[in-house]
Amino acid sequence: MKKKLLALLLAAMMTLSLAACGGDTADTGDTSDEAETTDTDTGDASGATYTIGICQLAPHVALDAATEGFIDAVNEGLGAENVKIDNQNAAGDSPTCSTIINGFVSAGVDLILANATAPLQTAAAATSTIPVLGTSVTEYGVALGIDGFTGTVGTNVSGTSDLAPLDEQAAMVKEWFPEAKNVGLLYCSAEANSQYQVDNVQIYLEELGYTCTQYPFSDTNDMASVTQKAADNSDVIYVPTDNTCANNTGVIDNICRPAGVPIIAGEEGICGGCGVATLSISYYDLGYTTGQMAVKILTGEADVSEMPIEYAPQVTKKYNEAICADLGLTVPDGYEAIVIE
Repeated sequence: MKKKLLALLLAAMMTLSLAACGGDTADTGDTSDEAETTDTDTGDASGATYTIGICQLAPHVALDAATEGFIDAVNEGLGAENVKIDNQNAAGDSPTCSTIINGFVSAGVDLILANATAPLQTAAAATSTIPVLGTSVTEYGVALGIDGFTGTVGTNVSGTSDLAPLDEQAAMVKEWFPEAKNVGLLYCSAEANSQYQVDNVQIYLEELGYTCTQYPFSDTNDMASVTQKAADNSDVIYVPTDNTCANNTGVIDNICRPAGVPIIAGEEGICGGCGVATLSISYYDLGYTTGQMAVKILTGEADVSEMPIEYAPQVTKKYNEAICADLGLTVPDGYEAIVIE
């Protein structure tokens, strides 16, 4: 009898021990489930929360740098893991801009970056609700047809301007070529901001005593013939921040350098391809500033309709060492050589 009682007691103790072990195992399983849930939540929090569409007009040095700066600023401000960027290039074709922008609008992106005037005009016409930021745009009043523009668009559009002071660019012509008489203004007539620049720089140049003639070309088909005419009739040529010129500096250089006609350019990329000097801005910095604006809009820190157009923080005098040497030009003090890669 005692043996039976002892056996029953031992069996009961073993049952209790197993139950306790089973309880520990169950608790461990619950903790594991909680850990998995926490990991899943963390993954959702770090997923893409903003979608930005980028439409760049064409592939050239200045616009590429602006796009790069924008992306860097957005990734730094929002976290690269929280942003999905759809970066598209129109390859210099305005109808392609429309296709790209309309795709962004249909997809319901959170913000559009319009890199250059044509994408800006297209985006402004395509949506009145999605925030649109421009960059590498010279004058927003001209681009958007706003009379008496005061610096803030007041709609869903804002951005940054690549306009270097036109009076200082005219003064640069005088600094380099004080004895010149005839200045040719070479640009693409299809670009509204190019027209704005040549019209205004002409005023400053004429005040300095120069005779100015505008040489507009419609596209690449008549670019070479118009450039030749400008070279034949000018002592010096001015080229504004013009996307068509920027994409075809080789055409301009092959005509003007052999003719001994120097070019003052509106931006560094053009100067690096065909110019002797420029009043340069950093397009990377310009794009970066635009990216910082995007971060403020997307996080609710700023209202795009209240954001004024921002400008490059500084300009730098630069020169093209190779072309200056070929033309036998002496570089004035205070200029930096353009680094051509």
